[in-house]
Amino acid sequence: MPPDDELPTPRGPARVDTDLPVGPPSALLVLGHGAGGDVDAPDLRALRDAAVGDGLVVARVTQPYRVAGRRAPAPAGHLDEAWTAVLAVLRRRHRGVPLLVGGRSSGARVACRTAVAVGAAGVVALAFPLHPPGRPERSRAAELATGLPTLVVNGDRDPFGVPPSGPGRRVVTRPGERHDLRGDPAGTATVVRDWLRGQGWARG
Repeated sequence: MPPDDELPTPRGPARVDTDLPVGPPSALLVLGHGAGGDVDAPDLRALRDAAVGDGLVVARVTQPYRVAGRRAPAPAGHLDEAWTAVLAVLRRRHRGVPLLVGGRSSGARVACRTAVAVGAAGVVALAFPLHPPGRPERSRAAELATGLPTLVVNGDRDPFGVPPSGPGRRVVTRPGERHDLRGDPAGTATVVRDWLRGQGWARG
């Protein structure tokens, strides 16, 4: 299995960067990127390092529009379709372990919208954009209502807002952080790692 490969989707090829732990994996964590960003965002890289160190396979998925060199995001339906196609392949590659989905910002929204359909056991949402800046009436909170164990990590200065806690959903607010969560990526990754351990998905 190549560590960095392209997979076909109905919306064009997506790219997958896969990092494997030492020894048998405890879970598969698949992460998506923000709308105009990529999978090398500081919080995603820090989470990858922490999760792989705790026994998880981590796959970071680059959406087809970014593989094609575009910065403007594809429509939500196209993002979900491509993501679902990639997840089907990754589930076949990594059988027998729980599937966890997540990402940052737009990637977190995609993961939430498709979590039940792809058979995920849990969701990790970094910088979930609760609403467009200055438009709190346009809430996206319904996307978080997956019915699955969900961790949300947002900065307290995020102009996209901070989602409320809910049934099965833990929300951690990082002081001083904005939407990019660049202030302390390792601290954000530690929050996620501790939650994964508490859920039994990381070796610790």
